[in-house]
Amino acid sequence: MSDVVINLRLPRNLLGTLDTPGKQVQEQVLELLALELFRQGRISAGKGSELLGTTKLGFIQLLSQNNIDYFTQSPEELEAEVAGIEALMGRSQE
Repeated sequence: MSDVVINLRLPRNLLGTLDTPGKQVQEQVLELLALELFRQGRISAGKGSELLGTTKLGFIQLLSQNNIDYFTQSPEELEAEVAGIEALMGRSQE
């Protein structure tokens, strides 16, 4: 994956709200971006973990720490998906 460098101008007083040492601002902004893109449904947890250089489990834990639901499906939708997977697994084992 090739990177794109973006220069971002922020008011100095905004750095205080990030509660992050200056050298870590880039990481904090990238984390906030990944979390928001996931929340909007624009990236997957796998892509979020890739962006942040962490594991998928690490990204899911970060979602939890930020009160962002990993599962966005209703219980009924989740049941239907599990049933579909079980049906596929049953067919492949025959």
